[in-house]
Amino acid sequence: MTTPSKTILVMPALAAPVLQPHLPDWIEPRFFRHTAELIEMAPEAEIGWFDLDDKAKMVEAITRAENLKWLSSIYAGVDGFPLQMMAERGVVFTNGVGINAITIAEYVVMGILNIAKGYREVVRAQDRHEWLADSPGKVELAGSKALVLGYGAIGQRVDKILSAFEVEVTKVRRSPGEGTLLPDQWRARLGEFNWVILAVPATPETDGMIGAAELAAMKPSAVLVNVARGSVVDQDALVAALTEQRIGGAFLDVTTPEPLPADHPLWSLPNAHVTMHLSGRAQTAMFQRSAARFLDNLARYGRGDALAHQVDLTLGY
Repeated sequence: MTTPSKTILVMPALAAPVLQPHLPDWIEPRFFRHTAELIEMAPEAEIGWFDLDDKAKMVEAITRAENLKWLSSIYAGVDGFPLQMMAERGVVFTNGVGINAITIAEYVVMGILNIAKGYREVVRAQDRHEWLADSPGKVELAGSKALVLGYGAIGQRVDKILSAFEVEVTKVRRSPGEGTLLPDQWRARLGEFNWVILAVPATPETDGMIGAAELAAMKPSAVLVNVARGSVVDQDALVAALTEQRIGGAFLDVTTPEPLPADHPLWSLPNAHVTMHLSGRAQTAMFQRSAARFLDNLARYGRGDALAHQVDLTLGY
């Protein structure tokens, strides 16, 4: 009697302690400890969790994985992945959208409060052992207005938290509704908002969506918050607007390039706050959430059901 072949799963050795006890018996796990092992193992993978810090090496592994049927990733942004090739091969791609929504939304609110209350200057005064006689920031969130571009898991959570601060939140999405602007409406309304928050995916449609014209349309006191990708903002135009104080400030968790060169003007501008793409890392439960999502999808895969959180390989999100 022939023994049924098992499904080969290739994934990081870091995941072994959490996942191995819960893997079904039809899975043959192969855990890579470093990039070279992933490159060697990839061609045999039917299911792959190939996450590396180096996306170029991930692409190399995906390219070599000609038997791959399902690629799972904790990355939310899928820019840099070979989407067309995966589409041609019929690979199902599930990503980490929403995995870090809690911490990224908290980072957005932290940045807004930091700027509203001038907290960076408070910290610097403490470093100088100086007792300030007045607050360097006097903006109250209650009654202010925020525009959220990108209404996925992050945008929805930002909306929920800011609404609790009595901020009037307007979101941009494709379907109309209360407190909503359509994609062709928000530019004409930019001058109304105190906070313009970017949480969109990086796609050709969103590339450079905030440029000189959009910055010029914002309130002189408005703050731009970017937790999306550096590519969605014309960074040279932003530097010019900040230098000339045509907008109130910018809270930038993402830049172009990353890391930002040490001599880049954004580091030194007093109205720019650069947080080095740390928002998704400022948490402790990402791996547990990722593991739980993977196991749920693995059960779906075993049953032949549709997988959750699939990337549309044509749209790029």
